[in-house]
This record gives sequence, structure tokens and C-alpha cells, in this order.
Amino acid sequence: MIKKITVFLLGLLLLIPINGMAAAESAISVDMHYLVVSPAEDGSTNMMNMVNYTNTTAEEYKGDGTGEAVLNVTIPTGAIGFTFLDNKMAQKQVDTGFITTDPIPANQTVVLPYSYRIAKGEEISLSFDYPVQMMQILVPEGMGSIEFKNITATNQGLFKMDDQNYQGYSVEGIQAKQAFTMIYDKDKQPSASEAQGSTEQGESESSGNVTKTAPAFHNPGHLRMWSQSPLRSWDPHVFLIVMGAIIIAAISYFSYFRMKARAEEKRLGADKEESAFKNLMAKQKAIMDKILELEENFGDGNMSEEDYQAKLAAYKQHLVQVKMNLRQFVE
Repeated sequence: MIKKITVFLLGLLLLIPINGMAAAESAISVDMHYLVVSPAEDGSTNMMNMVNYTNTTAEEYKGDGTGEAVLNVTIPTGAIGFTFLDNKMAQKQVDTGFITTDPIPANQTVVLPYSYRIAKGEEISLSFDYPVQMMQILVPEGMGSIEFKNITATNQGLFKMDDQNYQGYSVEGIQAKQAFTMIYDKDKQPSASEAQGSTEQGESESSGNVTKTAPAFHNPGHLRMWSQSPLRSWDPHVFLIVMGAIIIAAISYFSYFRMKARAEEKRLGADKEESAFKNLMAKQKAIMDKILELEENFGDGNMSEEDYQAKLAAYKQHLVQVKMNLRQFVE
């Protein structure tokens, strides 16, 4: 943020290395935070989150020792309809959001999928408990646009994921407890230059900070972040396909949950459909875990390349089949 007072600028420059050291010393870091923003039927705003939390230490992480919490996740004040989308991970709601209680193995990453809603017309104030390397905000095409306050965001333009176009925004290097605001307007669509990912830069009149735009999805910042991330051994396109399936599954689950609440008299049939959906989600997660395990075994030299390629092809084929079955919940 640009400050007009020189003395304050000097003070800010002195604080920058201190904040950098604090982030570097954090045992937990968020490698990637995916957020899908879309309008709900009642006019509120759906917030679908998929967040990668990494234990950066060589020891199992059990929290900061001040309570039972391993991970603390803060959600905006006034958020409604909170839903945690992983029934295998222990979690508990608290006043500020929710906590998890399962330890995180050394140098491992856990993925937390959750959603909530923000009331119609309210600004979305965000702050995270851990440093975030990159946050990717996605808005389905034709469902509005986002403006940012108190932070610099990059407009990625439109890109396609699993037959759905998204307007993409990204924010890099968010510090722990750093607060910023998103203003979502479902009726205001991005301009033509924004939708195409123009390389021009402009200044937001409402926020006073520069919102940059960049061409396409594979900009240099993304490539740099990918090469430094724990997932660099993956093919990035395969990773996007997997993440797209997770996002679609999360949207499907949330939509189904709403329908079930409105149609209580059809509980028996809904329960069967929910059971089938959960089974597919479980299969998808199991396949992803197997692919990660396969990558580790191959990387450690515990299997030949021929066995690795054969098993990887089988897992991918199974994953595609599960994704095709999941589509019935959103079509």
C-alpha cells in the first residue's frame, strides 16, 4: 500500500524483514489457497475453499501447544452455512471459524475443503492464520467480478477448467494475520480487456491499490511458484484436472446439501444419492493418495519405471471414470 508520509514509509520498510522472518519461522505454510466465489439462490455469496497446509518442519506438527488445535482456520465474521467437506479429518467449530485436531506428519501437506456463505451486499474481509504463498480466486464466467482493497491482486483473465470458464484472480505472499477485503458484485461483469487477460495495469478508484492483469493462466509468477512448491514433481495440467474435479465435487455436494434441506420428505432417496456421492468422493481421494504414494515410491527408487508408468496409467484411468460418475451430480 502506498503511504503519503515519508516517516511511515521508513517504518514500513523496517517492518518488512521482520514480517519476512516471522513467515519463514512459521511451522505451517499455505502453499495454495483456492477460492471459488459464486452467487447463491438467496442472494448471498458462496465461498468454496480448498486449502493446502504444509508442515515445513522435520517433525510431526501437533499445534502450538496452547490447546487441542493443530490448525486454526479463521472465517469471516458473520459467515453462515459453514460446511466442512472432508469427513475423514477431525475438526471442531469455534467462534472464529474451526480447528483441526489431527497431527500433520513431517514435511507433509494436508488439504482442507470447506465452504460458507456471506450475506448479500456485505464486503468480504479475509485474514489467515498462516502465511499464504499464493491464493487463486475463481469466479464462474458470467457470475460477476471482484475488486480488492488493501492488497495487490493479479487478474488472470478467463481460462477453462472441465468445460467451465472462470475469471481468475491471484494474490501472492499474504502474511499471517494480514487483512484485506474483496468486493464481489454478481451483476458487474469483467471488462473485455480483463476477460482476455490484458497486460495493461490500472489503479482501482475504490481501493487505491494497483490491480494488475496478466495474459492467460501460465504467467511467470505461477511458473515460479509451481517450481518452488512441494507439488513440482506433478504435471501441472494433471494437477489442474484433479483440482477441477475436487472443486466441481465440492460445488455438487453443497448444492445437494441445500436441496436435501428443502426436500425433507424425499429423505430416503436423497440419502441414497448422498451415499453414492460420498463413495465417489472417497474413491477420488483414495486414488489421489495412491498417485502421491506412487510418486514417492518411484522417487525413492523402490520400483522400476515400467511398473511406475503402468500403475500410474491405471490410476489415471480409474480417476477419469470416477470424475465421469461425479458429473451426474452437476449436470
